Amino acid sequence: MPSVPSAPSAPSASAPSTPPPADLITERLILRPWTTVEATAVLGGDRPEGWADDFPAEGDRVIAGLFEHNPQWLGAYGHRLVVERDTGLVVGSLGLFWPPSEGVVELGYGIVASRRGRGYATEAARALAEFALGAPEVHTVSAGVELSNPASVRVLEKAGFRRWTAAEAEHAADGAENTARYRITRSAGPDASER
Repeated sequence: MPSVPSAPSAPSASAPSTPPPADLITERLILRPWTTVEATAVLGGDRPEGWADDFPAEGDRVIAGLFEHNPQWLGAYGHRLVVERDTGLVVGSLGLFWPPSEGVVELGYGIVASRRGRGYATEAARALAEFALGAPEVHTVSAGVELSNPASVRVLEKAGFRRWTAAEAEHAADGAENTARYRITRSAGPDASER
């Protein structure tokens, strides 16, 4: 499980009362909340030190542009930058599309091309899903993936997500034929993610 250092701060009105926005630390990564300054830099095309040469990717620009209308995504259960611990460079982002709907929250992720193939997306997705499942409002973390992207399918599978059955996918919001829905649920036994 990722470690969460304690960080004193007031609870956000748009996020649950626990925990405050704190970095999630994994073996090789730091998952830290975006700041408004970083979002503004991404949107303005600025290149602060500490970013990989190919960060931000297009998906990062899209997310940065949505923060204004979704300020809760800047909270503890929102979006995070993926920082390589060895270099200190931002190499991607991932996040939860807060708030959950009926106990389900969506997860999205992206790692820049120069750092793909290292298992970073899996490591980050697993850590953020575990963190989200600790929130009382969440019993399931879900993610959609294009079937034409087998690497992204493997990320979710290696992170512990399971593909929904065809009947369940038909009821998903984006259950289109070219996409698959994956989910991981709060543990209630050895087969909890199969629910």
